[in-house]
Amino acid sequence: MSSVSAAAPRRGAARAFLRLVMIEHSVFALPFAYTAALFAMYEQDRTVHWAELLLVTVAMVGLRTFAMAANRIIDREIDARNPRTAGRELVTGAMSVRHAWTGALVAVVVFLGAAALLNPLCLVLAPVAVVPMVVYPYAKRFTDFPQAFLGLAQAMGPVGAWLAVTGTWSWKAVVLGLAVGIWIGGFDLIYACQDVETDRRIGVRSVPARFGVPAAIWGARFCHAVTTALLVWSAVATGASLFFWLGLLIVAGAFLYEHTIVRPHDLSRLERAFFQVNGFIGLALFVCALVDLLVRGLSLA
Repeated sequence: MSSVSAAAPRRGAARAFLRLVMIEHSVFALPFAYTAALFAMYEQDRTVHWAELLLVTVAMVGLRTFAMAANRIIDREIDARNPRTAGRELVTGAMSVRHAWTGALVAVVVFLGAAALLNPLCLVLAPVAVVPMVVYPYAKRFTDFPQAFLGLAQAMGPVGAWLAVTGTWSWKAVVLGLAVGIWIGGFDLIYACQDVETDRRIGVRSVPARFGVPAAIWGARFCHAVTTALLVWSAVATGASLFFWLGLLIVAGAFLYEHTIVRPHDLSRLERAFFQVNGFIGLALFVCALVDLLVRGLSLA
């Protein structure tokens, strides 16, 4: 086989893997990790350390890629029985399980390497961050509240970013991490509503499958109210000024809009709420946090 013909399948497998892990959805978690990292840098010496920020990016993308790959591998039989997910790469054969595991292992090695380059505490705690990423896919098999495990996994992003910069624990990061985890757990409650009938038929456990779509929607609304309160707490704890508070108003408005277009008996705009509104929330808050810190004296040098 020529080198050109051998390279083509490798490129095809790489593209299939990137589709498998939905690499573009890193936009949901990265802005909050950046926000935590920049707040930590501001408290430390008011200077952006670009090398650390790059390593935080590599670690976050590596861990998220591993988590998504593991999720798809573990759930491939469930995905095959759900019409919405039956077209995923591991179900159709566009990617083999062996290649998916290879990509997952590469991603987790990249994550561990970035953690090691950041500081010793990050390396010691890195395996702890991996555990909920593997437990979450199994959660829907033994609890009606798998979103709680997803929220725990996502809450680690801001906490890890703060640790990466300072090498020390901070409750300020925990508050922001809880806000992120409850936010993502809340909108996953909404997302799970589209599979409620299939989940009941095949035995997948979730809040919508157990308690119904209206209960899940109200649960998401409660989660997002708690998220807003935690973001207010975070703003107070970090001494945020006008621009960050403006960001919180934007986030609150986005939550209101999201719950206006998704109702218990109308899920027709669920995709817009999930992909567009939630992507906007993270980016909007990060931009406002960055401007806030720059105005307060954060140096980009």
